[in-house]
Amino acid sequence: MARATFAGGCFWGVEEAFRTLNGVVETTVGYMGGTTENPTYEMVCTGKTGHAEVVDITFDPAVVSYQQLVEQFWSIHNPTSLNFQGVDHGTQYRSEIFYHSDEQRQQAEKSALACNASGVYAVPIVTEITPAEPFWRAEEYHQKYFAKQKPDFML
Repeated sequence: MARATFAGGCFWGVEEAFRTLNGVVETTVGYMGGTTENPTYEMVCTGKTGHAEVVDITFDPAVVSYQQLVEQFWSIHNPTSLNFQGVDHGTQYRSEIFYHSDEQRQQAEKSALACNASGVYAVPIVTEITPAEPFWRAEEYHQKYFAKQKPDFML
């Protein structure tokens, strides 16, 4: 098994986009990239902790590659938006790839360069590609939120 961590706006939607992919064994939402230990949702929402809302993924690389996960990441959010996605604004909603190995870093950087060169986006990607930091699991009510809530737009 391998691990990948992505921040692309509110973690509920990001988790749902990865949770059902073949080869993804587990998804957990939480916080990464900040300075406060054991942050709560309320603390992260202030923007003062420096954390991003992330989905931490355990995946089987024999079934789904890291590259495929990165491609999924680009497709599920707007990587050209600095510190917001849709109606969610703040640094906790930034676009960021947290890599767990040098190989992941290289793949993410190469993929970002290819996306920028492709012309798919009218403006450059602002996604940060940074080393993984301590992961703090979000409160239980955030875990698999869409699967539990079945919002109207998903019916």
